[in-house]
Amino acid sequence: MLANPGTSTLHHRPNYTHNPPFSLTTHRCKLSLSPNFSRFSNSAKSNFSSLSLLLSRRKRERLFTVVNAFEETSVAHDAPQSLPQPISVKIPVGDRHILVETGHIGRQASGSVTVTDGETIVYTSVCLDDVPSEPSDFYPLSVNYQERFSAAGRTSGGFFKREGKLKDHEVLICRLIDRPLRPTMLKGFYHETQILSWVLSYDGLHSPDSLAVTAAGIALALSEVPNTKMIAGVRVGLVDNKFIVNPTTKEMEESELDLLLAGTDSAIFMIEGYCNFLTEEKLLEAVQIGQDAVRTICNEVSVLVKKCGKAKMLDAIKLPPAELYKHVEEIAGDELVKVLQITSKVPRRKALASLEEKVLTILTENGYVSKDERFGTPETVADLLEVEHEDEEIIVDGEVDEGDVHIKPIGRKFSPLLFSEVDVKLVFKEVTSKFLRRRIVEGGKRSDGRNSDMIRPIDSKCGLLPRAHGSALFTRGETQSLAVVTLGDKQMAQRVDNLVDEEEFKRFYLQYLFPPSCVGEVGRIGAPSRREIGHGMLAERALEPILPSEDDFPYTVRVESTITESNGSSSMASVCGGCLALQDAGVPIKCMIAGIAMGLVLDTEEFGGDGTPLILSDITGSEDASGDMDFKVAGNEDGVTAFQMDIKVGGITLPVMRKALLQARDGRRHILAEMSKCSPSPSKRLSQYAPLIHIMKVNPKKVNIIIGSGGKKVKSIIEETGVEAIDTQDNGIVKITAKNLSSLEKSKSIINQLTMVPDVGAIYRNCEIKSVAPYGVFVEIAPGREGLCHISELTSNWLPKAEDVFKVGDRVDVKLIEVNEKGQFRLSRKALLPETTSEKPSAEHHAADKASPRRIVQAPKDGLAEEYKDKDSASKLVNSPRSDSEEDAPVSKKKVYKGLTSSATEGPKKSSVASVSKIANKDEGTLVNGDAKIG
Repeated sequence: MLANPGTSTLHHRPNYTHNPPFSLTTHRCKLSLSPNFSRFSNSAKSNFSSLSLLLSRRKRERLFTVVNAFEETSVAHDAPQSLPQPISVKIPVGDRHILVETGHIGRQASGSVTVTDGETIVYTSVCLDDVPSEPSDFYPLSVNYQERFSAAGRTSGGFFKREGKLKDHEVLICRLIDRPLRPTMLKGFYHETQILSWVLSYDGLHSPDSLAVTAAGIALALSEVPNTKMIAGVRVGLVDNKFIVNPTTKEMEESELDLLLAGTDSAIFMIEGYCNFLTEEKLLEAVQIGQDAVRTICNEVSVLVKKCGKAKMLDAIKLPPAELYKHVEEIAGDELVKVLQITSKVPRRKALASLEEKVLTILTENGYVSKDERFGTPETVADLLEVEHEDEEIIVDGEVDEGDVHIKPIGRKFSPLLFSEVDVKLVFKEVTSKFLRRRIVEGGKRSDGRNSDMIRPIDSKCGLLPRAHGSALFTRGETQSLAVVTLGDKQMAQRVDNLVDEEEFKRFYLQYLFPPSCVGEVGRIGAPSRREIGHGMLAERALEPILPSEDDFPYTVRVESTITESNGSSSMASVCGGCLALQDAGVPIKCMIAGIAMGLVLDTEEFGGDGTPLILSDITGSEDASGDMDFKVAGNEDGVTAFQMDIKVGGITLPVMRKALLQARDGRRHILAEMSKCSPSPSKRLSQYAPLIHIMKVNPKKVNIIIGSGGKKVKSIIEETGVEAIDTQDNGIVKITAKNLSSLEKSKSIINQLTMVPDVGAIYRNCEIKSVAPYGVFVEIAPGREGLCHISELTSNWLPKAEDVFKVGDRVDVKLIEVNEKGQFRLSRKALLPETTSEKPSAEHHAADKASPRRIVQAPKDGLAEEYKDKDSASKLVNSPRSDSEEDAPVSKKKVYKGLTSSATEGPKKSSVASVSKIANKDEGTLVNGDAKIG
């Protein structure tokens, strides 16, 4: 429904007296509509490049711009007009409404709109350049999406407080906006178009990404940019087996599905989603619900576009001459058929480049006369007599009367046709695509000889890199991915800075690299491109559901996928290679998954088919570029974990998508069967070079003792023992990361001593005096644990001052005689001295001593206590003092997560020590094991 702010519940907007950039009527500036403006007028056809003519007119165009702007300003001053009020529309989406408003912010842009959901507001503008850029086969569209920290009432946590380079998740949303809009752009429009989108307000509940897609589609529909239909986007979640349109962030925490869909009122243009092994039928049901919501938005907004939209710049479209398509086919048709039969990518690419150069030389330098003009239709008498004064008069003596004239016709000369280089390149690419599609549909064979549902040959190897924690090389046809897994502790986790004022750390992330060498080219090397970020995220989200929980596997996991060869679907090769590398690194994944890319020829009737859409499995690069769809699906034999679809035509319907999903499932099953033949196979054990992680539970109240003042204590433990890191949590969980077992055991012993709960009556030997006071001495019975030995407990005799006999650094034997309510220790040295009285102990006393042996702790000079039990003057080594956790069992009886080797220099790369099942109690320390169990 259309809502006028003057009569609805919206706030009233004041009128402005200056000249408006646009009104509610279909109005454009004179620059765009003037028939005398060469940029938009239909010039006479020429045999030369339209580009050179456009470039020569630029100065004149700028002059027209200034003159027209001056005229409009003069008219505005003569007849001032008031600015109309903003127009808004409320659209039902899911269980609430979104508000779309235009004419209030960004009035000088070609199109601008704000979209509000709850208290989340997204502002989007569309602008285009006055002068067209050089024609190309890629529409000059750029998208920039940014989340302002001020939208959530905060600033950046880094050193620079101003928003700068786009973050990865902002780049992903830029791609979500760009991908559905680009297919709707009309060919031949070369004015650079820029879409800017900002999150102005964020309530932490309503996600801005789907709003940004809808806002961009509406702003583009309101602008002068010519496009076919309006685009809108929604998110679909699945909570308790119920689909939710545009779910809140809280609902998404429990959702099994994260699907973002964009399209028009009649077709789907873009899908990106992640789920937890949902079936194809469930996904189709979600797509149907999303398509219905998109249709509702498009229908409601169409009223707004009709009232406020500007006239489209259809007269600015410049297409190559129609006859050029025919000439290119005449010149290169026969050779194209042969070139497209070359199975290898590089030879085929070089042959196409050579053929393109030949066509360019003919049509741009030498000129071309078509076959019809050279050998075709005979000339009529009217054609011959068209220019009479150019004909030659011949009089034959004796055969004619005087005054008779015989006309000798001379054939017309045809001048060769010349075309612009840009037009020829554009047409050659389209003709090549047409021939490729015809070969697939009519001939039933693709460039590499496969039929529509065949998968390229697959080969995979694991353990290629001996020092890496896990590695795999996955090859499918001419696409190859080298996947490497690195394991680490929490310090290796990826920190994410978002609008919500909460620290977010990713314990699993995949980084995708696409160097130019993978396609045999020379190119830029630097920061990751938007394509690399997008492909990496797709592979990451596909692998995420098969990872174990942090409780079961406390490592941070990094997967690096380097594409060493590329000929289609390198992101899905990253999924397959990443899955194998995870197993080789010893990560206990839940199951194996694979990915596949599907293609489409929608209109087969044009190329000799019966009109039924043709689905292609495992598409190559040329089939991706020339086809109508790129549909990537990842999952196992029965369910899907990630999917992404881009449409290059007027959208597809659900029946076509259903067929593609089912064919993709068959392809995944074949790939998984081939991956199971991997040789060498994955190790499924942690590498000996991977770090050890020991998990122990202490009293949460003792965590601060481990950390110490300003972190001094934990730093000293790390320096003293040589471990890599000690991570403490408020719930009492302590994680020790070390490279070897000796340093790990040493640090564990220190922490046990720090967090122990001493028993009254325990004896501590060789303890150091830390400080001396007039009333006694403070003795360290364990690292960081001191107790007071009062002056009355130092000796059997009377002592006036403690410093008279004892000094700092002396070592004494003490006995714990009391622990008060504050946890402070009271010690006694006197209790361990020989009896000075003549009174002999009673029989009962001796019996008690025998029945209850004393606890004796030996404190060596390195600070690590050794505990003994003394019975009848005989001592022997026992377990360390009781801590807040259960007594730590020997390493061989713990919950072992990693098989250990005797040394880093001996034995195989992967440890062959068998894992031990969970024997420890619930609070027992654990060490991480490497036997990965699949299934």
